[in-house]
Amino acid sequence: MSVLALLLADGRFPSGGHAHSGGLEEAVTSGRVVDLGSLEAFLRGRLATSGLVAAALAAAAGGGRFSPSELDAEADARMASPAVREASRRQGRQLLRAASALPLPSCSRFSPLGGELSRWGGEGSGPHHAVAIGLVAAAAGLSALDAARWATYAAVAGPATAGVRLLGLDPFGVHGRMAALADDMEAVAADGAAAAVAADGALADLPCGAAPLLDVGAERHATWEARLFAS
Repeated sequence: MSVLALLLADGRFPSGGHAHSGGLEEAVTSGRVVDLGSLEAFLRGRLATSGLVAAALAAAAGGGRFSPSELDAEADARMASPAVREASRRQGRQLLRAASALPLPSCSRFSPLGGELSRWGGEGSGPHHAVAIGLVAAAAGLSALDAARWATYAAVAGPATAGVRLLGLDPFGVHGRMAALADDMEAVAADGAAAAVAADGALADLPCGAAPLLDVGAERHATWEARLFAS
């Protein structure tokens, strides 16, 4: 991946990812994640379900063969939880806003990102996060596979780093567990990109791996009055 791709995927890029735990905060409070081992299990489960779905949607959006609105509808259909949908749109909207300030090298297949943001409307609207990743990746001249890699990495990195704050885990240990998942992340990204190509118009054939416990947890989390993360 290029240096620009690394910049866009960096957790310090102001796209709002640092405010989301990807369901980890609720899992920690419920006692399902308590240490490095259970955090890794959580990440593996998330990678195989919502991570694969995000990789395929991002690759499809980055490939330019489908309209953003079509893909956004497919993303919506794959999220049973209203809280998850809201968090995804919030992150997508913030990513487009942040990326629109960058001098991206290629916007030939899409409207300028600022215009794309305006098209989605105001608060509560915006494309789902995976779709926004694909749009920004394409505008940055990245491949559909790179878009899938970015989405896969985002699905794991957010919860992993949230574990440091929520559980006081050793950051070296957390990143060691992330490194151990590198081959799995690459495989999921490749599967997602391949699925996007294979869909070829049949968008219903994109992966739809469900994570019911994440959905239930997201609805619980949304009712909390005090929390560290938005999701």
